[in-house]
Amino acid sequence: MLSVSFAFAQLGEPVKTSFGILGGVNMQTFSGKDAGGVKLENDMLVGFHAGVNMLIPVAPEFYFQPGLLFTTKGAKNTNSLFASTYSISYIELPLNLVYRASLGNGYVLVGFGPYVAYGIMGKAKHEGGALSYESDIEFKNIVEIADPLTTSYFKALDAGGNVFVGYEMASGIFIQLNTQIGMLNIKPEDKRNPNDESAMRNTGFGLSLGYRL
Repeated sequence: MLSVSFAFAQLGEPVKTSFGILGGVNMQTFSGKDAGGVKLENDMLVGFHAGVNMLIPVAPEFYFQPGLLFTTKGAKNTNSLFASTYSISYIELPLNLVYRASLGNGYVLVGFGPYVAYGIMGKAKHEGGALSYESDIEFKNIVEIADPLTTSYFKALDAGGNVFVGYEMASGIFIQLNTQIGMLNIKPEDKRNPNDESAMRNTGFGLSLGYRL
């Protein structure tokens, strides 16, 4: 600990933990395959994220950055008969390792790491011609035979990886571009269709603007 603190002091890096607030826009979709095993062809859904994080020094120019976000993800799917939109709200915990090095009057940021998220609410909307139907998304790991066909089901737990690049100004304002790849299948097992081959993973990117205290 003393040697790390001495190294930070020699390089003029901050040795204390700093806090940040951030928010921005998401562009998300579902990747995977449908019940017949055919690759999904979904459109991006525009969402948002907002939250806080901490920047904890662990070595010269390297930091551990845990955070807590409220974020929306989902997808749009359109065919010749109808259009469907799925929007899911998550509480997300990213755990990133960040390289933060001086560049000009500020710092360049490069980070990567895992995230864990939990779905807390969601909406599904289906439109075709003059007909429109909207329902709440229900979170389940297994869809039973007796469950309604009119409800959309997803697993609540999601996890994957983050990669981002950004720049932090001397004033503490920062901007970063983030890409995210889900590793868990968020489509529940469906006992109503024993031949179901469907799998869905959250995939997308986002742009964040924040301020470091």
